[in-house]
Amino acid sequence: MLMLVWERLSHCAHGLRRFGLIGGTIALAVMAGLPCDVDAKDAEQGQAASGQMPHQTSMGPKSVADLAERLIPAVVNISTRSLVDSKDSIPLPKVPDGSPFQDFFEDFFEKNQEEGGRKRSVQSLGSGFVIDASGLIVTNNHVIAGADKIRVKFSDGGQYDAEIVGRDTKTDLALLKVDTPKPLSTVPFGLEKDVRVGDWVMAIGNPFGLGGSVSIGIVSARNRNINTGPYDSFIQTDAAINRGNSGGPLFDMYGNVVGVNTAIISPSGASIGLGFAIPADITSRVVTQLKEFGETRRGWLGIRIQQVSEDLAEGLGLSDARGVLIAWVNEAGPAEKAGLKPGDVIVRYGGEAVSEVRDLTRFVAETTIGAEVEVEFYRKGQLMALSVVAGHLEASESKVPIAKNADKLSRLFGMSLSELTPAERRKHNLGDSVEGVVVHEVEPHSLAGQKGIQTGMVIVEINQEIVSTPQSVVKRVETLKAEGKSTIVFLLARPDGGELVFVPIKLDDSAPEGGLPPKD
Repeated sequence: MLMLVWERLSHCAHGLRRFGLIGGTIALAVMAGLPCDVDAKDAEQGQAASGQMPHQTSMGPKSVADLAERLIPAVVNISTRSLVDSKDSIPLPKVPDGSPFQDFFEDFFEKNQEEGGRKRSVQSLGSGFVIDASGLIVTNNHVIAGADKIRVKFSDGGQYDAEIVGRDTKTDLALLKVDTPKPLSTVPFGLEKDVRVGDWVMAIGNPFGLGGSVSIGIVSARNRNINTGPYDSFIQTDAAINRGNSGGPLFDMYGNVVGVNTAIISPSGASIGLGFAIPADITSRVVTQLKEFGETRRGWLGIRIQQVSEDLAEGLGLSDARGVLIAWVNEAGPAEKAGLKPGDVIVRYGGEAVSEVRDLTRFVAETTIGAEVEVEFYRKGQLMALSVVAGHLEASESKVPIAKNADKLSRLFGMSLSELTPAERRKHNLGDSVEGVVVHEVEPHSLAGQKGIQTGMVIVEINQEIVSTPQSVVKRVETLKAEGKSTIVFLLARPDGGELVFVPIKLDDSAPEGGLPPKD
């Protein structure tokens, strides 16, 4: 009897060690009187009896061999070739100044560099997957960016040249097309809502040129923002993803593509369990548009926005820091036509709550062009709503106009202020429509300098009221201080274009200059 218990315990320990569990867990199972070699079926029966059915992959896959065998034919290796200017050069030999060889070497190497201009071939590797039997293949844009030739290799050894159907730099996705003599194996997209943290996933790709490599792991997190673009919402996984996996699929245990492997975080360049995949919902939407139009068709409002911080919320009279602040409105954009203004704080869009910048960015991008959407926002503390008709982002990008973009000095928060003269406009490349007060100089360690205010910026508004002279700036700050305001919000236009930005300054941080007494 003792030997039987030991054998069962040893068998269980062997299995548990494979998953990194410690001996204390094994002992706990024995002390509880539970049989240690309970398999997945027994566990499911026990949970079914208690009314709790597990997720299909809750016990982990016993093997992914059958799944991998079915999916590998639809995963491809992608190799590219680009011709670039050769920058290789022989370093100039070091010779003593005044040496008779100095002029000779300088003339020789300069002449050879001028007559250079040779091209060299640069190759890169990546992965992709087939979504249509006619030969449509999804990959990352960075895999094929700048390529003069794209070659696709299948698991059966077949190789074909590929053409680019369309690409999207904002999401780093591209759609390719190959012509083959027979229909290809394909894989379907899954749904993002079905992906849960802890689900098992499988990556197939071409790491370091080793095609058909399979690795498994779990979904570590969702909606990750790693600051690679405006629509970041990555799936994070610990499945091994390395160089060459880019553009390859991340599958769930049913064979659905739930993500496109795109990036890793690693100090060495090899996988340390921090891989990131573009979710299938985003990929499917972009690919459908690339297939139909050869480009993406995103919604557009014509505004620039920034996150509402605690300081901004206080300065704008909001009860909490939520929503996004409109910093600039394109005069020819849908937002301007609808009546939105700089200083408005958007809190809902199309019935969806807006908590941060990427929420609104994503909601607007996913809006059908021409659709009418209700926008809820705060203006000077009042909750308001209006409807806006979404424009076409890509059509607007080439048409967005640049924002028409030793006088007596006043000083405030470490800034020297002056009137906006024609000379100042030319000096800082400000258009005719920018009006306000010029920041003539900023002391490096002043409060204004710490907040990022720079020479050449123009103060347009203070707490949503227009200012036009240095004296009006000082007077406005004095008035707000007398009203008991502890945070003042400056609307400034940047030099070289006139882009607008809101900057909050807390009066508690430093007593402003220019005759203002310290706060009581």
